[in-house]
Amino acid sequence: MHTQFLRDRPREVLQDTLDLERVVLVRRVEDGLLRGSAAVVAMVCVPLLSGCGGGESKREYTVPRALCGVAVERGDLTAFLPAGKNISVTSESGTDWRTCNVVVDDTSVVNLTQFWLEKGRTTAYFARGQTLDDPTESEQGGRFLYSGYEAFGKTKTCVDKKYGQELYTAVQAQGSRHRDTDAMKRLIVAYTKEVEKSAACTTPPK
Repeated sequence: MHTQFLRDRPREVLQDTLDLERVVLVRRVEDGLLRGSAAVVAMVCVPLLSGCGGGESKREYTVPRALCGVAVERGDLTAFLPAGKNISVTSESGTDWRTCNVVVDDTSVVNLTQFWLEKGRTTAYFARGQTLDDPTESEQGGRFLYSGYEAFGKTKTCVDKKYGQELYTAVQAQGSRHRDTDAMKRLIVAYTKEVEKSAACTTPPK
């Protein structure tokens, strides 16, 4: 009867129904009501929708280990990448900036940026020039600012004495449907540390 009810519902309503049931099931498992029951796995997946069983979309590409010559935390980056067949990375640069664009099946998903600014600025100042949103989460006294889909940071050791500039970083997953503040925090912190160890830290703008 439950399956027939689902078949008769519009697809949007059906998806909402399944999402709600998953939440309920997870909570019941956490409360110990269904722990150890094999029925949980079967109930979570209804074979009427793609995403269950053999019809589930998958990542057929390999997630890059580095972007624009800088290592990235693949586990946290993967969280923001969708299923798809192909992945590519393009880069652009100017006199004081460089950006890497991660594209999955012709859709721009994630952008990573390195940007030189005059000394004395803050991460908040940098972020305001990169996004219309206002990241409310912070780490290390405001050195890192982040939300569920974008983050901004400031390097500690990348300083160009000739031009009096400091290097900032940004990770923006505006093309991703995934939202995860913890993963974004880990990603920007790890990426900024790798930038500090890379040639980008010792190559000031020309």
